[in-house]
Amino acid sequence: MASKLLDRLRRTLFKEGAVPAQLGGAEDFPESSELEDDTECVSARLSGTLSFEGERMLDSEDQTETSGPDSDSDFLGESTENGSCSTDGSPVAPSGGPSMLTRQLQESWRSSQSRCIQEKLVFEVTDAAVVQEGTSKYVLYTIHVIQSGTFDKTPALITRRYTDFERLHARLRRRHGDEMEGVCFPRKKLRRNFAAETIAKRSRAFEQYLTHLYSLPELQRAPTFLEFFYLGDLRVGQVLLRGGRYQEALGSFLNALRLQEKLGCQQQLKQCSHWLYTLLALVACFQELEQLAEAQEHCDRALHHLAPSQESLQLQQLHPLLVPLLQANVRLSWKISKDKRQWEALLQEIQDSGVETGNQPSLKEYLVKEVLEESESDTKHKGKDDTT
Repeated sequence: MASKLLDRLRRTLFKEGAVPAQLGGAEDFPESSELEDDTECVSARLSGTLSFEGERMLDSEDQTETSGPDSDSDFLGESTENGSCSTDGSPVAPSGGPSMLTRQLQESWRSSQSRCIQEKLVFEVTDAAVVQEGTSKYVLYTIHVIQSGTFDKTPALITRRYTDFERLHARLRRRHGDEMEGVCFPRKKLRRNFAAETIAKRSRAFEQYLTHLYSLPELQRAPTFLEFFYLGDLRVGQVLLRGGRYQEALGSFLNALRLQEKLGCQQQLKQCSHWLYTLLALVACFQELEQLAEAQEHCDRALHHLAPSQESLQLQQLHPLLVPLLQANVRLSWKISKDKRQWEALLQEIQDSGVETGNQPSLKEYLVKEVLEESESDTKHKGKDDTT
């Protein structure tokens, strides 16, 4: 229809002898040339920026192009102004118009990304330093634990030496022999332990070793494996807390919290006590540093973890730290002008049930006196330091 109207217009103009210069001849303007050019441009644009594969295949330039939510819609809007949205044969425009197409493509892209990108942990050795302590010399490896699949704003790190990995391997073999069958561990070397080549090979080997352990469901939940990452930070933080060095302790506890979150320790029953201890330690440190909003936030998290059911409340099967935690949260909420009625009501309900709420130990007393033990105690095995 459009081509017929264009031919009729040309014949009329030729008869009148007033053909505008910009129209030119028929051979200069094929009927669908403008449409085809724009379609090719749209196809090239979309094929270069959208990926529906299982993994992200975009390079840095493509990611820059599509970083804005309206980048594609701006282009399609320009195409519309150039006349590429004709309903007679446009291969890209659905009934809803270009804006509808843009929304559909964006929604499809987001859904494909959420379906295909699986979150997992990445263990990356970012530094290896030779440490000399008196007559002892060893290599200290810094390992970042990163959540892949999304941008990890809070990567956590650990520093371990060969002895620590060796001790972990021995304990896992003793407690999880079946799962550890066939798991390789980098052996010691008699010479060149501090050569750059040896350190580089061991760094890659430790990355592969931790990745392999984490890929095994039974070991992924094993307390020995989980505590290898965070228990040292908890113990260091407790020593600093006892000495009143709250700012330094805060760093250790925050790193321990991030590690536990990435490893899913809050969902493991055997690790719940360590998870709770970490939250309470952060409450105490933030409180001492006058960061009351942060203290109340972690207090809230701990309370949601400890919140009793109606049945346990009736049976008075309450966690011994519930009452002091409730009292601390009510005070903190009052100081930062946050609604505290929910926790006041729970505290009143506990009092009405006959539970004694006076003379409760403070959170700080509990944190200082608590003994941070491994969930899987092993008195037979004693680690030996090596010189590597």
